This record gives sequence, structure tokens and C-alpha cells, in this order.
Amino acid sequence: MTSLSDIHDEYDFLDADDRYRLLIDLGRALEPMPDALKADTTLVRGCSASVWVYPTRREDGALHFLADSNAAITKGIIALVLLTVQDQLPATIAETDIEASLAPFDLKNQLSSNRTQGIPNMIALIRETAARYI
Repeated sequence: MTSLSDIHDEYDFLDADDRYRLLIDLGRALEPMPDALKADTTLVRGCSASVWVYPTRREDGALHFLADSNAAITKGIIALVLLTVQDQLPATIAETDIEASLAPFDLKNQLSSNRTQGIPNMIALIRETAARYI
């Protein structure tokens, strides 16, 4: 899996159209989420696009998230968020400053507010999930 830092290095070098393409490619690379998990209970509220996040717990206690969206760029944003927490222990996730990890991408200024409005809700859901398992 590519690191968030490596992705940022590439993202920083690209123009706006290529940044969109990079986000779309990141979204396409997400692990597929079975349609049966795309339900009202896994839907992230407050997103302009439909976003689903489903946590699973590995044998070692780490959390693994399946996620999907019906919007390609939003799916890429999900991929960035998951890169900060995927397969980490709940306590590590709780200590992770996800917003600071995403700050170098300057998503609020790079993308429309419709595309970024659900990010805080997605992060809150991930934090709440980690807190339940601590």
C-alpha cells in the first residue's frame, strides 16, 4: 500500500485535473465493499454523495474498514482518510490526528464544498468506532 506521504508528493506535483484523476484512481483501488453492507446503518450522514463505511476487527485487534461511495472523487477522499487509520489498533486510531494528516492535501481549497462536507462526519464515525473498541 502506498503511504499518504508518497501520495501527497505526487498530488502536490499535479495540476487540478490530474489531482482529480489521482483521487479517482485511489478510489478505484479501494477494497471492494459488498453491496449487502451498503445499508442505512453503514451510511455516513451529512455527505452530499452516498458514503458507506463498515468496520471489521482483525484477529490482532486492529480495525479494518470497508468503504465505498457512489461518487468517484468522494471515493478517492475516502481512500485518503482510510490511509491514515487502516489496520491500526483502536487506541492508535484514537490518537491519530486525521485532519492534520490530510491537511497537506488542502482539500477544502482544492475541491468544492459539496465534495468535502462529509469528511468531518466520516472522521467522526471512524473515531467513534475506535472508541467503542478501546
